[in-house]
Amino acid sequence: MEKLVHLIPYKVDNQLFETQQIPEGIDLIQAPALWNQGFKGENVVIAVIDTGCDTQHPDLAGRIISGRNFTDDDNGDPEVFTDYNGHGTHVAGTIAATNAESGVIGVAPEVKLIILKALAGEEGSGEYEWIINALDYAINEKVDIISMSLGGPLDVPELHDVIKVAVEKQILVVCAAGNEGDGNHSTEEFSYPAGYTEVIAVGAVNLQRQSSYFTNSNNEIDVVAPGEKIISTVPGGRYAVFSGTSMSAPHVAGALALIKKQAETDFERILSEPEIYAQLIKRTIPLGYPKSLEGNGLIYLTAPELLAEYLRQENVVDSIGV
Repeated sequence: MEKLVHLIPYKVDNQLFETQQIPEGIDLIQAPALWNQGFKGENVVIAVIDTGCDTQHPDLAGRIISGRNFTDDDNGDPEVFTDYNGHGTHVAGTIAATNAESGVIGVAPEVKLIILKALAGEEGSGEYEWIINALDYAINEKVDIISMSLGGPLDVPELHDVIKVAVEKQILVVCAAGNEGDGNHSTEEFSYPAGYTEVIAVGAVNLQRQSSYFTNSNNEIDVVAPGEKIISTVPGGRYAVFSGTSMSAPHVAGALALIKKQAETDFERILSEPEIYAQLIKRTIPLGYPKSLEGNGLIYLTAPELLAEYLRQENVVDSIGV
């Protein structure tokens, strides 16, 4: 079968041998505020369907619980999921890196990752069958969240069907919206699986909260997250700065892990996929762009507290008659 599924295109802005920071995108979505409340994604399992991962990267130590190769890399050995591209390791770091003191930290530094390699080679391309098989595996493993920064031009019924099954099984499926944007919000650019209603399609903004020039616009965009100049892990114990909606999607996958822990603590019960999605949307801030570009807005994990404080101040003003 022709390899029609590819990485969502991304730009390598810089390669670094070392760093020491909480990445700006992590700060922008307010993840540290939830860490301070004790929510870091503990015991939430996220499947990363991508190019594999450098499991020896020090910033990912203890986060990867298993993995599997669905591609023809390494003679199709299912136990070898080496990342020959770097993209999958970068995505994994944005979700779950643990080492801000001498490296980087991800959105949810206590989640568990299952690495499912469904894109092969240095170019990061794959067959729809590989993606479908990886999704089936994630469903059988009963993961909580699936992160996919990949896409293709075709609406493949078998791909759509397996995603529907995942969502029916209460798994949150997060997809990068795509980088074919033309700067015109009234035109539509679709990539699949992000184009399916059942998934959470993530567009990109820069670190100044401006819509990224490359981000796809269409009526299935759910939210936006940081996607420009994102620093994270790459193979060889190094770091790199990448740009693309590929970088936005893992911010949302990690955010969902924090939201799941926080909301289920608050409600004192397990929440369904639609309920956690509703909690995600509650934690967005509109940026003033058309819905086709930003959906419900920027992920901002402290949005409920921000609203509560605003309403409190309004009540104070009303009470003194100003």
